[in-house]
Amino acid sequence: MASMPGTPSPPLTRSLLAPRQWPAWLGVGAIWLIGQLPYPALLWLGRRLGALVRSVPSARRRVAEANIALCFPDLDADAQAALVDRNLRDIGLMLVEFAQGWMGSDRRIAQIPLRIEGLEHLQAARAEGQGVLLVGGHFSHLELCGRLVSQRVGIAGMYRKMDSAVFEWAVLRARLRYATAMFDKDDIRGTIKYLRGGGTLWYAPDQDMRSKDTVFAPFFGIPAATLTATHHLARMSGARVIPFFHRRLPDGQGYALRLGAPLQDFPGPDAVADTARINACIEQMVRDAPEQYLWVHKRFKTRPGNEPAPY
Repeated sequence: MASMPGTPSPPLTRSLLAPRQWPAWLGVGAIWLIGQLPYPALLWLGRRLGALVRSVPSARRRVAEANIALCFPDLDADAQAALVDRNLRDIGLMLVEFAQGWMGSDRRIAQIPLRIEGLEHLQAARAEGQGVLLVGGHFSHLELCGRLVSQRVGIAGMYRKMDSAVFEWAVLRARLRYATAMFDKDDIRGTIKYLRGGGTLWYAPDQDMRSKDTVFAPFFGIPAATLTATHHLARMSGARVIPFFHRRLPDGQGYALRLGAPLQDFPGPDAVADTARINACIEQMVRDAPEQYLWVHKRFKTRPGNEPAPY
């Protein structure tokens, strides 16, 4: 029997239990405990953490300030500062949402209020046996919303290995409880095999990975080093590309997930043009919920020519 594509569930080895790994295990235990909280308590804790993140000076605040100044030049200084503050507060919610996305029980996840729009686009593609690339951006609640949509349809994800062996073991095993498969970002062959077989893959190509497979494409009007993988995966697998947006609703109302219609004439003949289309989709998602985007990532650290980085 042919093996299923994707990263297998990792074994618990003796090296993971060595004393030097015990601090990491304490961290995993704390994440597990947070993941068991009821959703209202989770939000309360996230807001308290967000207030702390906002009040502590950090290099990440300066990154968010630089990104927001670049992407929202029409806002005056006070409005930009207010958006930075809201974004840093959102980081606290991101920390607890990751915990619940990874470690929350199915019962806890099922209790979270959820609205889904456009699921018929995904269902139609799957009914035709087509693979689907759900393309979205790095919003603070991406892991939790991936878990939420996985309750309705089977999806796989792409990921980058963690530096900590303990966290890699714990998080990969947690993801494999609800994802149909997980693919290392370099496992292109396995990813294409999965998509050709009619699988659905959730993918966010909006970070500056300093990879050789990048081009400069506009993001908020600024040339941004962007992976061309969406174009190549769609071309090699024949998968449909569906924009996937999610945002947190106010006042504990949960989350709204929106799946757009499949992109027409995608992929086209030009990888740069296709990558620009994907950036434009993600930009619109960000404009719909700017405070919930991961502005603390150095999105513009790679610059064309000798242009200095803004950080």
